[in-house]
Amino acid sequence: MADVVAALDCGSNSTRLLVANAQGALRREMRITRLSEGVDATATLLETAMQRTFDVLGDYRRLMDETKVERGLLVATSAVRDARNGEQFLARAQRIVGVEARILDGHEEATLSYEGATIGLEPDACATLIVDIGGGSSELAVMVEGVLESFSMQLGCVRITERALGSAAVDAAHDAAARSMIEAEIERAFSLQPAFARVAGNVRLVGLAGTVATLAQLDAGLVTYQRELVHHRVLTRDCVEWWRSTLAAESAQERLGHPGMVKGREDVLTAGLYVLEAVMDRFGADELLTSENDILDGIAQSLLA
Repeated sequence: MADVVAALDCGSNSTRLLVANAQGALRREMRITRLSEGVDATATLLETAMQRTFDVLGDYRRLMDETKVERGLLVATSAVRDARNGEQFLARAQRIVGVEARILDGHEEATLSYEGATIGLEPDACATLIVDIGGGSSELAVMVEGVLESFSMQLGCVRITERALGSAAVDAAHDAAARSMIEAEIERAFSLQPAFARVAGNVRLVGLAGTVATLAQLDAGLVTYQRELVHHRVLTRDCVEWWRSTLAAESAQERLGHPGMVKGREDVLTAGLYVLEAVMDRFGADELLTSENDILDGIAQSLLA
C-alpha cells in the first residue's frame, strides 16, 4: 500500500488538512476557525477560538483514520507564534491529531509555502516570487541564485481588519490607516531583505492561500469551488484593484452576495486585497498567477521525500 501522509495547518483564519500519497492529493479540507481572533490586541489565544480549532482537528483525526494515514505533521503559524499560550495550544492539538506538531518561524513557513506553490511550475526567465497572505502574517519568498530569500511581514487579513480597516464598508480614515500600516511593513521588508530590491520589476508573482484563492473564485464567478478553474488562474492588477474597491464599498453581508465569496472570509478579504495590491505595486507586477498548491503541499512533499 502506498504511504499515506497528512499535512495539517493551524492558520490564523483557517484550519486545513491535506491527505496525500506519492500519486498526489487524496483529500483536501478547509474550515474557517479564526484562531487569531483577538491575538493582535491581547497576545493570547482565546479559549473559544482554540476550541473551534480543536473541534475541527478532531474531525480531521477521524478522516485521517478513514484514509489510513501513516505519518503526518501539524504546523502552526502566526497566531500561535504570537500568543503567550501558543505552546499549550500546540500540545493539545498534537494530542488530538496524534502526529508531530511544530510552530514554524517565518522563514520555515515561507520555505514550505514556496516549495508547495512552485510544484508543477515551468521555469521562467523572471524570478519567481511567492506571496502568501495569511490571517496574521504574509510571507514573501524568492529564489535568488539558488538561495531562498524570504521575509515574514506582520500583515495579515485578520490583523489588518482588527487593527486598522474594520469589517464594515471602508471610509477614508480606515482606508488611510490600513494603507499606512501596510506601506510601513512592506518598506521594512525591503530594508531588511535586500534581495527584494534586486528582483523588483522582474518577477513572476505567484499568490497562494485564502485571500488569493477567494479572489480567483470571485473572478471566475464560481458558486461551487472548482480547483481546475482556480489553480494557475492569471489575475491582473486591474482585477485586484476592482475587487478591492468594490468590496471595500460594501458591508460584510453584502459581500456574501458575490458568487465565489467564501463564508467566513467576507469580513477580512478586503484587508487581504489591500496587501496584495500593495505587494504587486512594490514589486512592479502587472499580473498574479494563483496557486492552490501551498504550504500543505510543501509539507506533504517533505514527508514523502
